[in-house]
Amino acid sequence: MSTALADSNLVGSFEAAFETDSVPTPVGDVIVVVKSGVLIALDFEEYRDRMMKLLDKRFGSIELVSVENPAGVCDRVKQYFTGKLRALESMPMATGGTDFQRQVWQGLRGIAPGTVMTYGELAQAMDNPKAVRAVGLANSLNPIAIALPCHRVVGAGGKLTGYAGGLERKQWLLSHEGVEIGQ
Repeated sequence: MSTALADSNLVGSFEAAFETDSVPTPVGDVIVVVKSGVLIALDFEEYRDRMMKLLDKRFGSIELVSVENPAGVCDRVKQYFTGKLRALESMPMATGGTDFQRQVWQGLRGIAPGTVMTYGELAQAMDNPKAVRAVGLANSLNPIAIALPCHRVVGAGGKLTGYAGGLERKQWLLSHEGVEIGQ
């Protein structure tokens, strides 16, 4: 499956369950949601309500079925946290969102572990240099934390800013990847 972000008929695919599991990590438990073998959400446990609202907006009322390690996603999350920083990269993902949001989220996939990019640089890479704030807003709505590495996007001058999971987590994730940034 392509690493491009597409919903590939997930909205109309009701024969498959929305499978979920959680993974303990050094920065808190994360929840994964998989449909038809495709990762559609990854968030921190304390943001479950936010995640469910986004899924409801995208799919309507859904029921999550607890499944151990759906599509092997939990194993990949564990690998990432044990130092295999590229373990999440090739995983099939579908995000929903607007065309612009998907463009931003696809751009995140191009930021290698151990590197950062500013919001302005990401907007420039999208050939839309005036969209810095819109890029920041799209980042804040990223439904697949860590795997779509919005934590690798920093403010102007390399300043640590903006992360829906909290700045302490963002700093930890960057440090885990070998990037040291002061707040």
